[in-house]
Amino acid sequence: MKFARVGALALAALLALSACAQGAASPPADELGVITVPAGEPINIAYWGVLSGADSTLGVDSQRGVEIAIEDKGGSLLDHDIVLKTEDGLCTPEGGATAAQKLAADTTLVGLIGSACSDETQGGIQTLTDAGLTTISPSNTRPSFTDADRDATFAGYARTAHSDAFQGKAVAEFVYNEQGLRTAATIHDGSAYAEALQQVFADEFTALGGEIIVQEAVSKGQTDMNPVLTSVAAANPDALYFPIFIAEGGYIAAQAREVSGLEDALLIGSDGMFSPDFITAAGPAAEGMYLSSPNFSAFQDAYASFLEKHTTKYGESPLSAFHAHAYDAANILFAAIEEVAVQNEDGSLFIPKKALRDAIFATSDHQGLTGVLSCSPSGDCGAPLIAVYEVTARETGGEWPPEAPVWPTE
Repeated sequence: MKFARVGALALAALLALSACAQGAASPPADELGVITVPAGEPINIAYWGVLSGADSTLGVDSQRGVEIAIEDKGGSLLDHDIVLKTEDGLCTPEGGATAAQKLAADTTLVGLIGSACSDETQGGIQTLTDAGLTTISPSNTRPSFTDADRDATFAGYARTAHSDAFQGKAVAEFVYNEQGLRTAATIHDGSAYAEALQQVFADEFTALGGEIIVQEAVSKGQTDMNPVLTSVAAANPDALYFPIFIAEGGYIAAQAREVSGLEDALLIGSDGMFSPDFITAAGPAAEGMYLSSPNFSAFQDAYASFLEKHTTKYGESPLSAFHAHAYDAANILFAAIEEVAVQNEDGSLFIPKKALRDAIFATSDHQGLTGVLSCSPSGDCGAPLIAVYEVTARETGGEWPPEAPVWPTE
C-alpha cells in the first residue's frame, strides 16, 4: 500500500508538471537562437564605437543620436524599458575586436548600433555575426562592407551611413568640376576608412580627366608631417585630399602651409575630420580648407526638431556628422524588434535573432531624419547625400558646425 500511495503521488506530480508545460509559452524556432526578455526586465541594446581619445567626438556624436531615439520612444518598447549599453571600440581593429567579444558574451543583448569607425567593424564583425547578433552602423563608410558579393562575415552588418563609393565620387567632382583643378595628391593613414576613400577619389578624379600625381600615407600617432608633405609638394599638386581622422588630420592641415609648394594647394578632408576637435587641432591653418560630409541641408523636416532636442539635452550642437544616422539606425532596430517579438501572457518577450536580422534587412520606406530609407540585400540602408563645406573664420573662431554647404548649392 505504501508503494502504491507513493506511485500515485508521483503520477499526480507528473500530471501537474505536464499541465504547466502545456500552458507555458514556448520560444519560436529560429536558426540563430531566441532572446528571452523576462517580464519586468529591460530590452538591452548596445552602442559600440570610439568613445575616448582624439576621435571620440565621432563616437559620442552617434551615441547621442541613439539616446535621443530612445527618449523619443518614451524609453520603452513593448512595455519593457530600453537599456543602452556601450563599449569603446577605440577606432582600431583591436579595440573593435575587444568590444565585440564583450558584447557577444552578453546573452541578453538584442541588437546593436555601431561601430563608429570602419576599423572597429573590421576587427569585430566576425564575432558579432557568429553570435547571431546584428549591428547597424551609423558611420562606417568603407564601400566593401556592403558589397553585393561580401562574404558571410558581414551577414550581421547593415548601415545607415553612406558608402564612400558616393563620397569619393562627390569629392572628385567638386575638385575637378567645381574648382576646376586638374592634378591632385592624396594622403591616407592606413585605416580601412581612409585607404578606401582616397582610392575611390583617385579613381573618380582620373575618370573625369584629372591626374593623381602622388599617393602617400602616414601612421596613426604620427605628428611630424613634414617628410610626407615635402614629398607631396615636390609633385606640385593643385589639390591635396587627406580623408583621415582628427589628430593626424590636424597636424597635416597645420603644417601644410609651411611647406614650400603647398602654399596655394586646395586642402580637403572628409567626415572623419568633421568635428570642432579637428578645427582646434589644426588651428588657424584650417581656415579656407574644405570638408566633405553628409548634406545636412537635404535632411528631412524632422531634423530641425532633433537639433532642438539635442541642444536642450546636451547644451551644444552635434559634435560630428552622424548623429542623425544613429537616430535612424536605432529606430530601424526598434521597428524590427516590434515586428518580430512574441509577447507572452506573463509579460515576457521572445525575440528570434534571425527573424530580427531579416526584418532589419527588409526595411522599406522608413521615414528617417536622413531620408526615406530602404535597405539593400547587403545592408546598405543609407541615403547618399554628400556635400562639401568650407572652414571659415566663423569655425576657426569657435562656432560649429558650418552653416551651409558650398557645394552643391541647390
